[in-house]
Amino acid sequence: MALVRLDVRFEDLDALVALAQDQHVVVSVLDADTIITLGSLHDRLTSRSASGWSFRRTIRRRWRRATVATLSWLVPLDTVVVSSESAESSAQVLEALLTNDEVNFTNGVATLVGAYNRPAPPAPIAVWRWDGAVLRHGDEVLRGVSSASREPGDATTYR
Repeated sequence: MALVRLDVRFEDLDALVALAQDQHVVVSVLDADTIITLGSLHDRLTSRSASGWSFRRTIRRRWRRATVATLSWLVPLDTVVVSSESAESSAQVLEALLTNDEVNFTNGVATLVGAYNRPAPPAPIAVWRWDGAVLRHGDEVLRGVSSASREPGDATTYR
């Protein structure tokens, strides 16, 4: 398994769309809101194999968790990377909320009682955790093996 994180600038979205049609990338928009930016590309990001998104720093905001499910209805989203001080706990909350089920859950970052986040995404979303050194999803661990600058941005490959 490999993930490619692509850091792009808003001005390079056309090149991102072209690349994302051929390659699965986890996207982080450096100078704009990643959620809103990817949502605005809903008519251009159409390849299931080209989906991804990097969830950075703001997982604790309530509206952000709901927005992951909403974004998944606009673009073919199948990977989210949670990167925060409490990535593990934040990712657990996000995973709990990506269902149609009632959520009763508590951990270090949230207590949810009778919570719903409907509708659930149209396809499963793998929620990865970035702890500053490695990516984790269940028992799978990926480490950065290469970095390169290329069109449309800086790419880091994790294996």
